[in-house]
Amino acid sequence: MCPEQISQVSLPAPLHGAGEALRGQGSPGWSLAAVLIAALVVGPLLAVGWIALFPDENIWPHLMATAMPRYITNTAVLAFGVGGLAAAIGAGSAWLVVMYRFPFSGLLEWLLLLPLAIPAYVGAYALADFLDYSGPVQIALREAFGWQSARDYWFPAARSRSMAVLVLAGALYPYVYLLARAAFRELSGGSYEVARALGAGPWAVFWRVGLPLARPAIAAGAAIAMMETVADFGVVDYFGIQTLTLGVFSTWLEAGNAGGAAQIALVMLAAVGMLLAFEKHSRRRARYHGSARQPRPVVRAPLQGARAWAATLLCAAPFGFGFMLPVLVIGRHALANPNSWFGPGLARALGNTLAVCGIAAALTVIAALVMVYGTRLTGRRLPRTLLPLTTLGYAAPGAVLAVGILIPLAALDHRIADAWLALTGTDPGLLLTGSAAAVVLAYLVRFFAVAEGAVDGAFGRISPSLPMAARSLGRNATGALREVYLPLMRGSVASALLLVFVDCVKELPATMLLRPFNFETLATRVHEKASLENLGDAAPAALLVMAVGLAAVALLARTNLRDRP
Repeated sequence: MCPEQISQVSLPAPLHGAGEALRGQGSPGWSLAAVLIAALVVGPLLAVGWIALFPDENIWPHLMATAMPRYITNTAVLAFGVGGLAAAIGAGSAWLVVMYRFPFSGLLEWLLLLPLAIPAYVGAYALADFLDYSGPVQIALREAFGWQSARDYWFPAARSRSMAVLVLAGALYPYVYLLARAAFRELSGGSYEVARALGAGPWAVFWRVGLPLARPAIAAGAAIAMMETVADFGVVDYFGIQTLTLGVFSTWLEAGNAGGAAQIALVMLAAVGMLLAFEKHSRRRARYHGSARQPRPVVRAPLQGARAWAATLLCAAPFGFGFMLPVLVIGRHALANPNSWFGPGLARALGNTLAVCGIAAALTVIAALVMVYGTRLTGRRLPRTLLPLTTLGYAAPGAVLAVGILIPLAALDHRIADAWLALTGTDPGLLLTGSAAAVVLAYLVRFFAVAEGAVDGAFGRISPSLPMAARSLGRNATGALREVYLPLMRGSVASALLLVFVDCVKELPATMLLRPFNFETLATRVHEKASLENLGDAAPAALLVMAVGLAAVALLARTNLRDRP
């Protein structure tokens, strides 16, 4: 999940703004196009439910008697562990940078965002390499104390459920940090001053004023971190933790039972749905109104001595663990294996990534433009009802979408091939599932909400008088979109393209399940090389993925800097 998507997990508010000026004035084609796009985005989720409820072979009783309790337990432990730890790190660091001045506080305020650029699976590879028996930590301990083998000392397992919680929390705490920082800032500084005047100390101000008012934002960020944890594949696969996501892979690919995989995917959807409902409920209670006057900004109190450096250390620790450690470990391997930069596999994976993710980002943004504009134009209820449902694909894990896309698409592919063979006598092969088309479709469904949120927000910021003026000058709905909306929305459309592209580059489970044979992207290359304990060859692709993620974080920092009071 990219930074600017945090607020887009919630279902969008009713359409308003510029589109109201043209409602009812568009051709039926716009309404039909909006309905078709909504059906394309929602269809895979409906397919998962259908396949799960009507499988060819019902193995649900077997799953419940064997693996499902283990899948659910591990997933729940990881989700709640990551949610709690991410909430503590994100809220604590946000409070410190908003309320206090200490060494490097201004720099750390932005550095705390950088772990968003590191996919969690890259962090897992780096941490395991750092803490393994052959890693620098244990080597240093053996040299310092004269230990000869692992039997001479105890060291925590580098690949365990607790380490997975640390890795995922280190990668996902910025979601809580961003929302909590905004919530702490939005409250007038006078509220904190009144609390101090009444005798409240620093901890009392946090517990009695700051935390209660920021609780909905913190809960929303924690829910997002938990949803990402449920959807994770790279970390749990590398650490060997049997979760629901890993269960989809093993049931489908190893046991060859698509119906069982769909049933596990349906459980994942139910879990994500509960987390999404919790996130919505937490935001529903956020009804705090400031004074009609300009609110007094928060004045950061200076910290001195040991307290100042303790605050610096507390804020630097999550940045160091979530960003610097992966960068240094992966960078060391990349420098130690310079030939890996010139391998044909890396160039091919890079080309595939740019092509597939670029096409997916362009199609996703175009579909979002058509969907949002068509819904704003029409007065019909169906498109306006379907629009909020299109955001659900973003909450669905990639493995779930892969089940809902590949099975129906494979059936359609075979029917097309059979019809073509009957008509022409030649076998065209599998046109959809045998190419990267299924991967592109999965990206479109998975990240449609990202583009839709950015596009809808851009439409809402345009004055209704502008499209009305265009219509009075003889422009139809298409002309108004081309000559009025798009020139004014260029920045938002470009941001949406970048964010969708970045998410596509980092997506792993859907790509692993849907890619054609011998088709690699940067994400799959990193995963496959790291799974073979070959971090030297995985490092260049991992650095490229991180560089793409940094582009999104830079966009976020630029947006926050522009919007900062």
